[in-house]
Amino acid sequence: MINKNQILKIWLGLLLSLASTGLLSAQSRLNGYIKEGIESNQSIKQQNFILEKNVYALGEAKSMFFPNVAFSTTYTKADGGRTIDIPVGDMMNNVYSTLNQLTGSNSFPQLQNQHVLINPDNFYDAKFRITQPILNAELSYNKKIKTKQIDLQKTEVLLYKRELIKEIKTAYYSYLKATNAEKIYQSYLKLVTEGERVNKKLLDNGKINRTALIRSQNEIAKIEASIISAGKTRESAQFYFNFLLNRPLSDTILTDDISTLPEESLLSASNVEGREELSKLKLAKGINEDLTGLAKSYLIPKVGASLDLGSQAFDWKFNDRSRYYLFGVSLEWNLFAFGKNNYRIKQTIAEQQAIASQTDYVSQQLQTELKVRQANMQSAIAQYEAARSQLSTSQTYYNDLSKLYKEGMAIYIELLDAQNQWVDAQLQANIALFDTWIAFTAIERANASFNIK
Repeated sequence: MINKNQILKIWLGLLLSLASTGLLSAQSRLNGYIKEGIESNQSIKQQNFILEKNVYALGEAKSMFFPNVAFSTTYTKADGGRTIDIPVGDMMNNVYSTLNQLTGSNSFPQLQNQHVLINPDNFYDAKFRITQPILNAELSYNKKIKTKQIDLQKTEVLLYKRELIKEIKTAYYSYLKATNAEKIYQSYLKLVTEGERVNKKLLDNGKINRTALIRSQNEIAKIEASIISAGKTRESAQFYFNFLLNRPLSDTILTDDISTLPEESLLSASNVEGREELSKLKLAKGINEDLTGLAKSYLIPKVGASLDLGSQAFDWKFNDRSRYYLFGVSLEWNLFAFGKNNYRIKQTIAEQQAIASQTDYVSQQLQTELKVRQANMQSAIAQYEAARSQLSTSQTYYNDLSKLYKEGMAIYIELLDAQNQWVDAQLQANIALFDTWIAFTAIERANASFNIK
């Protein structure tokens, strides 16, 4: 047979299971909202477009290592200008005259001196030029820089996502806090309304004076005003949450009850190395080192090869004599530039020192932020524990005074005071609970512990 202890264990297990299921469901819905917010956020989309642009830029940098093929053609029509004088007649006419006399014929005619235009007339040159870099340090450093710029932009996207996640979670918990506060006021309104009904009957029967009825009516008016205020606070939280998800502001927000504190394991965490801000600085340092290498690359000569395959001739002729090829190897070595390259190197080194100094400062700043967030969460937990204790005490006090009032041993003013204390304790416990979750979210942001998928 099952004894009482076993039954108690079974009930406790069921209660813990239900509580765990409710919390997981709430977290599941929140994770769904986070995913929706990331997919719909316009700023993140813009950063993804920039990332796509950087990927294309890297592809362009890689393509520079491969051959480049270009086609070009020129056509020249010329008349006048400088000429080359060739005295063919002066050189050959006397010889031809002597030969005609010896042979007794006119087989050797007289020649005219020639005047050849330097500018080619009716001349074309069409060719394919193939160029291939063989040694070029600038291209290598350019590829490295483009690769690191992609990593830098990926980190920028993560930074936007992490900040958005923090805002979504904070807005979600703020909405839950406002919603629960409104429910507490509405529950209290029912209690006070019932008190007014009872007081009216007691007054009609002459058992109490008008003071109790007037006080209950005033309390109803105050609670109704509080409900309106809480409703407006809830609407504001709803609007901001939907704004973060880029959807209509009045859309319904699905929530579950959260009645437990977050894990306190983050209170002892001190590592901020996962922060995207530090990753960006490390990548910036790497890019600057590549820029220094790029500035020093003038010391390495550039070597390349080229091949021309074409045809050139007069009168658009194309035959074996017009076709040609031209192969060449080029070397370029910048030997002297009046200190320009040295100044460029010194600039990049100075930038490296500035980045190193900034990295140390940002690291200390992030460590300080984490410690402050952890202190805030510890304070929020203490406030919650105190509010829970006050809630238990005020509820016991209200229950006891309610019994005394029903037995005629306490006046309504005392009961109303006990009700107010109980409701205030519920509100403070509700505020403290979600302030703890908001503080937990701030720590997640401070040490980048939330896993972004």
